[in-house]
Amino acid sequence: MGTTTQRLTSRLPMIGDKTDRKDVVAVVKLHGVINPQPTPLARGVINLAAVETALTRAFDHDRLKAVALQINSPGGAPTQSGLIAERIRQLADKKNVPVLAFAEDLAASGGYWLACAADEIFAHRTSLVGSIGVISGGFGFTGLLDRFGVERRLYTAGKNKSRLDPFSPEKPEDVEWLGKLHNQLHEMFVDWVRERRGDRLTSEEDLFTGDVWLGAKAQRLGLVDGIGSLRDVLGERYPDAEIVFAEPKKPLLARLGIGAPAAALLDAVESRVAWSRFGL
Repeated sequence: MGTTTQRLTSRLPMIGDKTDRKDVVAVVKLHGVINPQPTPLARGVINLAAVETALTRAFDHDRLKAVALQINSPGGAPTQSGLIAERIRQLADKKNVPVLAFAEDLAASGGYWLACAADEIFAHRTSLVGSIGVISGGFGFTGLLDRFGVERRLYTAGKNKSRLDPFSPEKPEDVEWLGKLHNQLHEMFVDWVRERRGDRLTSEEDLFTGDVWLGAKAQRLGLVDGIGSLRDVLGERYPDAEIVFAEPKKPLLARLGIGAPAAALLDAVESRVAWSRFGL
């Protein structure tokens, strides 16, 4: 009798028993412009503060087999790109799990910087990948002020404090200074790509001009490792794993669809400009 009871009870699930739980692949969505401003109105903005919780949750799963980065970004702030990429590597090294990046429409500039945090990068054949360069822009309003008879008054301590002021005439020395800054950032970007991609990069053409390529060409150049969608690749590599998504939380006002019209319009214009540079 005792033996029969033991056999029956051994087949029953026990509280806290995890033997029937599936392996997990966690997916983190990194969609939008990389912008350091964590405004309550921002939609589709990537920065470390916005994605930290999602990254931590993704790497904290039991039975974690891999983390996938679903990237759709035209880039943005270089510092935020670097901070997020470094955080991904810290968590990956701590948990000792592989990281796979998947470029959707666009993994360009800072978006490609994020992709390079992965051990492998995949793209769709129509994805745009690359743009390993640095860009900044602005407007000059001196003519507008003159037209309306407005006099600009600016008071500073330090001869370079008013560099690139949009309401003052552009100075050649300011443009030269900005160019040097761009070159330094570009070198850091190139070093990061070389560090992460290593001998997978080819010498077929100059990869660091700021150009972008479609997925198949990006694969030939060594910027990505393969052509395939997130679900296809993960389904093939981890057929028995559960795919779970960890999305960065949107600010409260953005989730409710509430926001000051002027601020919301400015966010939309800035985002539209970033995407439109790549025809999207």
